[in-house]
Amino acid sequence: MAEKDDQERTEQPSEKRLREAREKGDVPRSRDLSGALVTIAGMAAMMSGSSQAWTHAQRIYQLGLSYDRAELMSGQLPLHVLSAAGWEALLLFAPVALATVLAALGAPLLLGGWSFSSEALMPKFDHLDPIAGLGRMVSMRGLVELGKSLLKLAFIGAALLLLLRHSAGAMLNTGNGHVADDIAASMSLLGRSALLFGVMLGLIGGIDAVYQRFDYNRRQRMTKQELRDESKETDGNPELKGRIRQMQHQMSRKRMMQDLPKADVVVTNPTHFAVALRYDDGRMRAPRVIAKGMDVLAQQIRLVASSHRIPMVEAPPLARALYATTQLGQEVPAALYVAVAQVLAYVYQLKQATEHGATPPEPPSPQVDPDLLGPYRES
Repeated sequence: MAEKDDQERTEQPSEKRLREAREKGDVPRSRDLSGALVTIAGMAAMMSGSSQAWTHAQRIYQLGLSYDRAELMSGQLPLHVLSAAGWEALLLFAPVALATVLAALGAPLLLGGWSFSSEALMPKFDHLDPIAGLGRMVSMRGLVELGKSLLKLAFIGAALLLLLRHSAGAMLNTGNGHVADDIAASMSLLGRSALLFGVMLGLIGGIDAVYQRFDYNRRQRMTKQELRDESKETDGNPELKGRIRQMQHQMSRKRMMQDLPKADVVVTNPTHFAVALRYDDGRMRAPRVIAKGMDVLAQQIRLVASSHRIPMVEAPPLARALYATTQLGQEVPAALYVAVAQVLAYVYQLKQATEHGATPPEPPSPQVDPDLLGPYRES
């Protein structure tokens, strides 16, 4: 079942998926790499400050053996010895502790970065299920961890065994020399062993870090359906967005029809297009489109214009150009100023002729640049 699920997860994880995993505390981690850095840092600090460490160790040893009879009979001796020994012990282990703490804090930056998640601290009672725990032990991931542990044991054990065999002669001679020299030789061997352990663990940790990154990406992969569902959550349901756009379009059309009676003229195609223009020379720099439509909507615009006695001018090229180059509420482009001015002048002359009973003027035939017609050249 798990193999089938992995086969279905063929898509790379999205940013949202990775962000949610990080919020849950699920980030790639390599305990081997972290352990190696901590070990190497601690041993490096210990070996670099071995002379100071030896001095502090001697002082601790002396505190327990060097005191006179008066101090021995004093009740302050135990407190004095304990405080002095505690201070020397603090100075002895402080560099090592500081180095290991810095290494422990810096190790996560190499793989996954720092991650603080309260959710990861919550108890998970399903982990107490012995059957589920047995399933995790015999899972592919559990088998991989078992194989890694055996390899670590084999490689590190072999390396330490070779080091001890190489240093066998020096170890056997430690009882023949000065005590201080023998202690220094033993500590040096211990330090080299620990450093070798850290280096070997670091090599294994580097390989494990690559594997952990690969395994993390594999576990975070998504199915195509999960990607689609996430896209719906992030960008919104396409059906809902379509419904919202439809409602917005209906509201815009309703406002357009309410503003249509304010128009000064409606330029028509005469059947396919209708564009209503309004011009207030005291408030507008240029005529503005307050309604436009094509086919059925154009017919509705013409009906409203006719019922409100708004002049309609047949100018097919101009109607198509206005429809192609303007949006509702926009001023007409400068390239159409002359053509629109001819239409407005005609409307003004028609109004004057109607009021005075004069002969109506000839309708204009404004010329329009064909490039302004856009996709409506043949309409």
